[in-house]
Amino acid sequence: MNKNIKNIIVTGSAGFIGSSVCFELLNRGDSVIGIDNHNNYYDPKIKDARVERLTKYSNYQHYKVDLSDQKNLEDVFKSCKPQKVVNLAAQAGVRYSMENPLAYINSNIVGFAHILENCRHHKVEHLVYASTSSVYGSNTKMPFSEHDSANHPLSVYAATKKSNELMAHTYSYLFKLPTTGLRFFTVYGPWGRPDMALFKFTKAILDEKPIDVFNHGKHTRDFTYIDDIVKGVTKTLDTPATINVDWKSDLPDPASSKAPWRIYNIGNSKPVQLMSYIDALEKALGKKAKINFLPLQPGDVPDTYANVDNLKEKFNFKPSTSVIDGVASFIKWYKDYYKI
Repeated sequence: MNKNIKNIIVTGSAGFIGSSVCFELLNRGDSVIGIDNHNNYYDPKIKDARVERLTKYSNYQHYKVDLSDQKNLEDVFKSCKPQKVVNLAAQAGVRYSMENPLAYINSNIVGFAHILENCRHHKVEHLVYASTSSVYGSNTKMPFSEHDSANHPLSVYAATKKSNELMAHTYSYLFKLPTTGLRFFTVYGPWGRPDMALFKFTKAILDEKPIDVFNHGKHTRDFTYIDDIVKGVTKTLDTPATINVDWKSDLPDPASSKAPWRIYNIGNSKPVQLMSYIDALEKALGKKAKINFLPLQPGDVPDTYANVDNLKEKFNFKPSTSVIDGVASFIKWYKDYYKI
């Protein structure tokens, strides 16, 4: 038996990023235990289709469990005995957090507390979890760096993710649980979420209906292709977080600690104007968009731009897929999946 093969729990395994990470881990031979509550935040059909891809593998197990259900979650940990955990389950969406904030508290804070407790009691070697570029909130210093403070979130979603980073630090400090938080920047690509702009824009353009473009199209986003995100997750997962021996309590670095706790940005580090993104989509579809320009939405961050020096230095990796190539790959998948 290959000693490098691990039992890895991936939460959110029916989701966009979660299923993509599972797929990569399965292909490299790991034993993967997927956990997802299959909620109806968006069309469950695509969730079922993602899981169907995974259940073809003999080294995959799937559990329909909500992270807020501590008893059933603990049962999975007890029976599967994971060495590592990737927490990608969350209530997603900045705008929806304005309408239903309690859903975010239940999933992203209570659920994450249960993950931490199970990792602690089952001696997990490393917990990697999804954070978000949204934690940078009111920050305007570009590019966003993990070494700068991120204490002014603009949405409940971002606040819950910042809370996850703080909760993880406490467990790393008190219980020596190695934890790594990954701040994802605007992830897109095949098998994505239908509630995200790329899906909505594609469907509207194909149906010759107008698309809503907020902030009058003046957003810039560090669009990051799913394959680059997956590589970032697997590379960090394979290297448990360590203490920073140079960490100074009188000049504390927000990205590391005297506990085994780390934070990394994962972004393309090439911000693109939203209108350029739409232009790439129009080229891939061979159709022009009808645009309805609207003001900036409450909770939205106008611009994002990732500093990935930490990621490059530690893992010799940085995302590199261009928006032109990434959008073209998405459209190819979209037409195939929806049989267009």
